[in-house]
Amino acid sequence: MSLFDIEFNSEKNLLPQDGTVNYYGKVFTPEESDFYLKYLLNGIPWKFDEAVIFGKLIETKRKVAWFGDEEFEYTYSGRTKRAEQWTANLLHLKKRTEELTGETYNSCLLNLYHDGSEGMAYHSDGEKDLKKNGAIASLTFGAERKFSFKHKTTKEKVELNLEHGSLLVMKGETQTYWLHRLPPTKKVLHPRVNLTFRTIEK
Repeated sequence: MSLFDIEFNSEKNLLPQDGTVNYYGKVFTPEESDFYLKYLLNGIPWKFDEAVIFGKLIETKRKVAWFGDEEFEYTYSGRTKRAEQWTANLLHLKKRTEELTGETYNSCLLNLYHDGSEGMAYHSDGEKDLKKNGAIASLTFGAERKFSFKHKTTKEKVELNLEHGSLLVMKGETQTYWLHRLPPTKKVLHPRVNLTFRTIEK
């Protein structure tokens, strides 16, 4: 199923079964989006991401940052990160996202993809620290990129383009039954910053 160039209704579930994904399209003006992209590229303490794969520590080209209400420790891919304190701009983005989605979040994982050669393989956000079936809200600033979902059992796929200044929300049983990825592409030469607001439970 392809969802390219379709007019989006934020209340419409893009998944045919076993979860809920809502795409709000562009929720910031072009000026706001450009402002936040510049801020995120230059004002965030980015670090290369690390993962333990087959017992070996790998450093990714993609960079990450982690913020939260507290100094949460968050473990994924065999590595533990400690949350930084919110900046004023990130708090504004969190508040705006909460108002739009009707959800609350206490942390945010940020990803910086320098160009289309950097992506993310199929995975689900099922870490034990995350709120079970909680909402994960994803903001995109920068290059427009394709985003793909694949059902773990039926292998059915859903794809859409994530635009500059747009919002996507995954909730319900989405992480249980679906994988998602950001496929690499040679066509994209500009950076993309992705903010994923989520809820950590101690």
